[in-house]
Amino acid sequence: MRVSAVFLILLLATPAQAVDSVSVAVASNFARSATELAERFRAETGIDVRLSNGSTGKLYAQILNGAPFDVFLAADTERPARLEHTGHAVAGARFTYATGALVLWSRSASDCHALLSDENSGRIALANPKTAPYGKAAVEFLSSAGYWDSVSKRAVYGENINQTLQFVATGNAVMGLIAKSQLNAPQLPEAACTWEIPSSSYSNLEQQVVLLLRAADNDNARRFFEFLRSDAALEIIGRHGYEVSP
Repeated sequence: MRVSAVFLILLLATPAQAVDSVSVAVASNFARSATELAERFRAETGIDVRLSNGSTGKLYAQILNGAPFDVFLAADTERPARLEHTGHAVAGARFTYATGALVLWSRSASDCHALLSDENSGRIALANPKTAPYGKAAVEFLSSAGYWDSVSKRAVYGENINQTLQFVATGNAVMGLIAKSQLNAPQLPEAACTWEIPSSSYSNLEQQVVLLLRAADNDNARRFFEFLRSDAALEIIGRHGYEVSP
């Protein structure tokens, strides 16, 4: 009887413990911003936020396969819309929390454009266009500007935009197409050339968030979801290099 009583107490206690924190899936480009947002939210509410970052495509696949996330901060609008349409996310709650930008960056060459057209200039890093919206945007730019034939032969693909940054920061690639929000990353050495690519050269990098269906009745998850609209959150997001709308 004592064992059964203890087991019952533990069983009843488990749901309450589970909602003491919020589990958030975060697109890699937004990882540093999300960390600061989580710290601010924890300071204001005492609620912990557990972050898991990766490419938007891979996180989306994990959610479809039952990964226990409460909130999904994607790097596009397509996958959040799909989740809402298929009933994996709370209908009508989806909103844009940031809009990103694509940047050419090199630590070794002063002329970014010359690197794009010279097939002998070395490897160029970009995120996997199949799973990372910033990688897809990079291919769109390179194709529309006439550089794809040159770059595709020497492209090295990061699993996500953070790995793309590592390739170029460590010198394993001579240049990278990275997110503007990464320009202040602590591991990034001084740049020899930086160029923000005109947004007209690629699809809009509008980033949306959804409250996943498993968290529909999770008050803490809803509080974090709504916190992303707050003035404090918008200030943090904007400071990290994103466009925000009140």
